[in-house]
Amino acid sequence: MRVPRIYQLGELALCQTVMLDSEAAGHVGRVLRMGPGENLELFNGDGHNYLAEIVSASKKNVEVKVLTQTTNDSESPLNLHLGQVISRGDRMDFTIQKSVELGVSTITPLFSERCGVKLNGERLEKKIQQWQKIVISACEQSGRSTVPLVRPAMSLETWCAEPSQALKLNLHPRAAHGINGLQLDTTRVRLLIGPEGGLSEPEIMMTEQYQFTDVLLGPRVLRTETAALTAISALQLRFGDLG
Repeated sequence: MRVPRIYQLGELALCQTVMLDSEAAGHVGRVLRMGPGENLELFNGDGHNYLAEIVSASKKNVEVKVLTQTTNDSESPLNLHLGQVISRGDRMDFTIQKSVELGVSTITPLFSERCGVKLNGERLEKKIQQWQKIVISACEQSGRSTVPLVRPAMSLETWCAEPSQALKLNLHPRAAHGINGLQLDTTRVRLLIGPEGGLSEPEIMMTEQYQFTDVLLGPRVLRTETAALTAISALQLRFGDLG
């Protein structure tokens, strides 16, 4: 049976005794129904795995002792920053979850002309927090111990204008070549994924002004969440650690 992986915020060290936070304790004690003597694998985002043994457990409180610390080598050599225009319903949740499984490093939610999602203030902040929790859950599931950051949402132009040494890519149906035709002289990529209706013509011109390279995924029109995951997979296959 696979040892459950649990995210635990804060410093972890060998022989340290730790009380799991309330959400993790509830999952371990109430959902998994684990008890003293059983093992968990903890991670806190520092790139290590921490094998821990349960010392005491109830439905609300779980205390563990850290037994070992090992380096987690599951991170891709490709540092991939996804700029994703916010999609409707649970499509954004799905995109974030699966992009983390595929190895994305950073996610920035974006607003564009054809975004179709109205979020601001407290509602937007709660969404960012929800998406960060989805990222953590995806790390627990996929075995990652470095936690990608969901950045504050911003406008498409603000994101495009950010200084970066990364290769900047924009999916475009009229691009001259696909991802296999790219040459990469950096380990960093910024990938822009537009909304369901695509970017407007002024937005496409704007991306060109900020030195984005247009790339083609294929002859078929993909939904925004399909396009994001297909592009990430293709980039990981070409420059990362898939395949």
